[in-house]
Amino acid sequence: MKLLMHTCCAPCSVYCIDELRSEGIEPTVYWFNPNIHPYMEYKARRDCLRDYTKSIGVKAIFEENYGLREFCKNVVNDLENRCVNYCYRVRLEQTVKYAKENGYDSFSTTLLVSPYQKHEEIKKLGEKLAEKYGIEFIYRDFRVGFREGQAKARSLGLYMQKYCGCIFSEEERYANKIKKDKEG
Repeated sequence: MKLLMHTCCAPCSVYCIDELRSEGIEPTVYWFNPNIHPYMEYKARRDCLRDYTKSIGVKAIFEENYGLREFCKNVVNDLENRCVNYCYRVRLEQTVKYAKENGYDSFSTTLLVSPYQKHEEIKKLGEKLAEKYGIEFIYRDFRVGFREGQAKARSLGLYMQKYCGCIFSEEERYANKIKKDKEG
């Protein structure tokens, strides 16, 4: 099986790669994340993933696209649904297109490891894209290993981000503090 795995960051990839390897599947990591902002956050996550994949001997492909303006244009009118209507879709569709054009027979995503993501929506989108492009979507509920993967990432000293990726998820991270400051 030749699997291309969309990868949002090194910490989320740890358990996914380990689990796939335990099944005899050697994934190729695919970095395409135009939703991560600001640029220094994008760079920190990308560079950490680059270093991590080299250290464990996993092939990695980095599709550079820091897309702040494009991201903002596409989510500004529906911020509450940005993950499903833009972030998941744009990243997974680019992954499946790349996979199809470059001889991969399947694709997946590390987004399936996070208990904070809309898991069923990701699964549904992956299946829809698989049908559209005629390539297999490898579904795994990696969430069972989320804590294990995060612990291993910490022990390896990997960069551990504090929010999902977009500037609006960072704002949500501070929602209670913002509210408290307004009231104070």
